[in-house]
Amino acid sequence: METINFFLAPFCMCLILVGIHCYLGLHVLKRGVIFVDLSLAQVAGLGTTVALLFHVEHHSTGSYFISLGHTFAVAALFAWARKFDKKISQEVLIGITYALASALVILVVNNLSHGTEHIKEILVGHILWVTWSDVIKTGAIYAAVSLVHYYFRKPIIAVSFGDDLKDHSKWDFLFFALFGVVITSSVGVAGILLVFSFLIVPALISTFFRSDIKGRLIFGWIFGFIVCILGMVISYLGDLPAGAVLVVCFTAIPILMLPILGKLQVR
Repeated sequence: METINFFLAPFCMCLILVGIHCYLGLHVLKRGVIFVDLSLAQVAGLGTTVALLFHVEHHSTGSYFISLGHTFAVAALFAWARKFDKKISQEVLIGITYALASALVILVVNNLSHGTEHIKEILVGHILWVTWSDVIKTGAIYAAVSLVHYYFRKPIIAVSFGDDLKDHSKWDFLFFALFGVVITSSVGVAGILLVFSFLIVPALISTFFRSDIKGRLIFGWIFGFIVCILGMVISYLGDLPAGAVLVVCFTAIPILMLPILGKLQVR
């Protein structure tokens, strides 16, 4: 019972993260900007690193908003740059931004006394040590984001799935801004690699089994929840870092399933 109580908060956090990221992952896959998550996550990590440089306490409100400001700036850049798709693809711009943010993190960390530990936390997070307060706060933020997505679902889905809208730049910015809020909140808890795994893998696997958005979302949630349980159990039994184990579980499954996935008929 003591073990269950210890893992309950981290597991609930995993469920919340899978819930929001699976939906956003469907949009990302359809837009063809697979690495936008890694790029924005790295920018969010840069924001927390800059905050530390200016002696703003880690995981504080000030650190969160500095990180969010960095993410919003890049979200605006991605939304604005979409009008130049014919000259420079978004994926190229995303890759350049990721490289820039990564290099800047290293330069800033060079001036921090605990730089190595900070980089490790940016990558794999500290999901095993989340508290119920973290779960409630993150759940509240994602609930607000979900409500905005639901209210504006028609234009946001239309832009992501290729429909031509006159004011698509506005809806692009709204999508990337909301995406930035989610990523900024997630990176502080789960780290860049696990956030990427939550975003891409459940959404990707669901596309092999379902063709409709609702079906893919439900399938992705179920798949993500099962993998979270599997990862937590392996982490406990092997006394291994939960974040790294979850990343391995999520990313190894689609690779191992490749021979099967290619033969599936999507319903």
